Amino acid sequence: MKGSKDLPFIVAGGGIGGMCAALALARRGLHVKMLERSPGVGEIGFGIQMAPNGHAILDYLGVMPALEPYVFHPDALVMVDAIDGKEVTRIDLGDQFKAHYGYSYFVVHRRDLHAALFDACQNEKTFSFESDAKDVVSYEDHGSSVTVHCADGSTYEGCAMIGVEGLHSKTRHRIVADQPRPTGHVVYRGLVPIEDITNKSYVNSMVIYTGPGCHAVQYRLRGGTVMNNVATFESPGIKRGSPNYGGSDELFEAFKTCAPVVQDMLRYISLEKNWVLHDLHPASNWTDGNVTLLGDAAHASLQYLAQGAIMAMEDSLVLASEVVRHGDDINAAFLSYQNQRLNRTARVTTVARIFGSICHASEGERLLRNELAHQRDIHGTWEFDWLYRGANLVKQVA
Repeated sequence: MKGSKDLPFIVAGGGIGGMCAALALARRGLHVKMLERSPGVGEIGFGIQMAPNGHAILDYLGVMPALEPYVFHPDALVMVDAIDGKEVTRIDLGDQFKAHYGYSYFVVHRRDLHAALFDACQNEKTFSFESDAKDVVSYEDHGSSVTVHCADGSTYEGCAMIGVEGLHSKTRHRIVADQPRPTGHVVYRGLVPIEDITNKSYVNSMVIYTGPGCHAVQYRLRGGTVMNNVATFESPGIKRGSPNYGGSDELFEAFKTCAPVVQDMLRYISLEKNWVLHDLHPASNWTDGNVTLLGDAAHASLQYLAQGAIMAMEDSLVLASEVVRHGDDINAAFLSYQNQRLNRTARVTTVARIFGSICHASEGERLLRNELAHQRDIHGTWEFDWLYRGANLVKQVA
């Protein structure tokens, strides 16, 4: 299916995935129009972990010089048993890790990452941005062009559309016709100045305290000036179908058997808002003519591998490369892009669920997890090597 390159690629969604897609296309000299429903620009949320496969892409896209002052490089990824407070295992993120992958592991606030990406997009002459654009509700594929219809009645013409609207993408629903899968996991978050943290045992690490049906995470953000705190638990209210679930009463109940040092972390959590986690069942197709999906709209996963945003970044590089390689045949480019990405992203979605179960193990399963984890080499990354070697993607598309 041919597309008219005189028209822009319409990127529906201005989150991290949308920004990366727009930047990757614009850097190839292609015209991009981004539709963002918010009146301004800015990511919600808190921290994001950036493994080497994400770091490589941000370096390739040229945003690291602007981002570097805001990142924090933890010295290790540490797992601690939330019941007895003892360290289970760790991955050392020092020189040996960096030499192995060619890039470091860092953490950054979503707002800082999003701002760096948006600034980079704004510097591209072929990029344009429509803020306060209403949700995309439908599209028409005319073969050589696509008409995009928004909720307020406005329409946009493009050579193609990339749906990057997230978990509840209407474009996804039309192409795949499914619904997000509820997991029963509820998340609370909080940011506090680093001076407020009393337990500094892992202040320079990314630490996860794993408990039965719950876990807590801590790592520094904003150049190390604040501590990001995340508490996740499996809601009993959701499991029994109660309309009232995920409240602070369930939060504190979930962590009541944890060590005092873990329970103490809950005072750093904001109780004003929580997030109920969902993911999407891996699909076998994301593309309809000159329309395709990217990021969470294509393959939303749980946070247990810290790869959701990075998968969107990888999508972006592959998509832009295939668009250039296939010339005017956008449909062929989109099909080639999805075929390269389907299995890798399906593996992330599937393994993230499995790793969530490992983190939330109880009783005998917890003891087995700890014994096996104790035996691992702190310099080894066999569990994640298949992920982090994605840093080689930059060499393949450059």
